[in-house]
Amino acid sequence: MAHVFDDAALSGVLGHMNDDHSDDNLLIARAFGADRDAVAAVMTGFDGDGGSWSVERADGSPATLRVPWPGGAITERREVRREIVALYDEACLRLGLEPRPHG
Repeated sequence: MAHVFDDAALSGVLGHMNDDHSDDNLLIARAFGADRDAVAAVMTGFDGDGGSWSVERADGSPATLRVPWPGGAITERREVRREIVALYDEACLRLGLEPRPHG
């Protein structure tokens, strides 16, 4: 069974991703989802096995996307950032984009 993160971890990570990294959410949705022309994506949750996004397709229809963590299952909040960064880097690779440096 996947590790379940507490409400504080969920709120903090989701707030950060949706407020500060909405473009990254869209890149992840385009790279890992079925519609490379998706127009919007919001991270809706995560657990120890992966992240979840609500996606708006180019035709306006909704989709749900679940992406496993590249490094495998996690149990610590600090590991979430590492895995999301890895998803972002892989999304850029898949889409032929240059990833920005990570600080």
